[in-house]
Amino acid sequence: MALIKSISGIRGTIGGKPGEGLTPLDIVRFTAAYATWLGNNSTGKKVVIGRDGRISGEMVQRIVVSTLNALGFDVIDLGLSTTPTVEMAVRQEKADGGIILTASHNPKEWNALKLLNNEGEFISGADGEAILAIAESDAYDFAPVDKLGSYTVNTTALDQHIEAVINYPLVDVAAIKKAKFRIIVDAINSTGAIAVPALLRALGVKDIAVLNEEVNGKFAHNPEPLPQHLSELCKEVERKDAHLGIAVDPDVDRLCFVCEDGSLFGEEYTLVAIADYVLSHRKGNTVSNMSSTRALKDVTVKHGGEYTPSAVGEVNVVKKMKEVKAVIGGEGNGGIIVPDLHYGRDALIGIALFLSFMAREKKTAKQMRSMYPDYFMSKNKIELENGFDIKKIFKGIQSKYKHNPINTEDGLKIEFDNDWVHLRSSNTEPIIRIYAESNFETTADNIARRIMQDIRESMI
Repeated sequence: MALIKSISGIRGTIGGKPGEGLTPLDIVRFTAAYATWLGNNSTGKKVVIGRDGRISGEMVQRIVVSTLNALGFDVIDLGLSTTPTVEMAVRQEKADGGIILTASHNPKEWNALKLLNNEGEFISGADGEAILAIAESDAYDFAPVDKLGSYTVNTTALDQHIEAVINYPLVDVAAIKKAKFRIIVDAINSTGAIAVPALLRALGVKDIAVLNEEVNGKFAHNPEPLPQHLSELCKEVERKDAHLGIAVDPDVDRLCFVCEDGSLFGEEYTLVAIADYVLSHRKGNTVSNMSSTRALKDVTVKHGGEYTPSAVGEVNVVKKMKEVKAVIGGEGNGGIIVPDLHYGRDALIGIALFLSFMAREKKTAKQMRSMYPDYFMSKNKIELENGFDIKKIFKGIQSKYKHNPINTEDGLKIEFDNDWVHLRSSNTEPIIRIYAESNFETTADNIARRIMQDIRESMI
């Protein structure tokens, strides 16, 4: 069992002992801590919540609602929803905060509380630390009976989200409708099965097939939209002669595409292509985290903008985007952030912009992919057992490569001429992630393997 307490919320496996898994007691404790922090920092008492399709979602939702009500907060429940929909609904409802019940790409045994501020954005590191301190001290003050909060259901939030997407200035509904796209969607048994087809229909796409359509949380494959998990989608796109395959994660904030021949567009290139489209109509700067492909920098420079890297994590990308006034940004894992829609990763606006680009260019997905340089990313991870000193591991590797350019803003990023490797501890899992990029696939793989061996040797 695992329970990970981070500045952005709490994530863990369902069951086990309190403090070791995401148990009802842990859910109450961290929900109460968040509500207490909100009460200390806002004048109102209104919170929006929503959940993905996980098996444990309804159970967690009931506990969260009751805990918020017990602290005097009114709850607006979106029910089965998406992370970006909840983010947008916080602002639409003029709420004081929001909680998204999702463990994102983690397997079915996981769930989490993702915490939002009154802007519908993930809370800052300082705010997260304050909430963790409240939880540690159990410093809550529950409401008396005549001041308990209320509970209401909002059934229109997704419709409002889709309406905002199709009305976005760079979304060309007429061109998409005229293109008569045939699209296959892998909804991974979660709320993408509700949101993505609804969006596609609103965009004028009529020929839609959905894989893993039942929203039951029993994920048909590992829910992280990586190449090794999308073989079924690739086969179906080719078999049904579709124009495009679309895969999202369980809470619909990550996005990747499959080309018409069943090949992968590349999750790293989701942001690259969409940024290319946006920048061709709107001059400006871009941001992605330092584990993302340098192809975004290439595209940004081509359009006369400036590219800036950030630390990994949506909150860090958003902070940097605001600093440099970026017009588009995100993460190489398929997370698209369009700031004048909202500051959050959003697969729905990503889909609409990509289809607009395809339709206007009158190119296939494969032809679209050929527009960009071939950088190869090797993505790996090493699981950690309890007790390993990550700082000591990183210090040893930094010493070994001391003659190479090194960035320590977020873990370690080591440069090798035109290649690089980035290793960092995950905020959501007990692992070290290792990302390497090169012009050659074998070189990227070899760099990653070499660093992974260095890590293993330092753990002996």
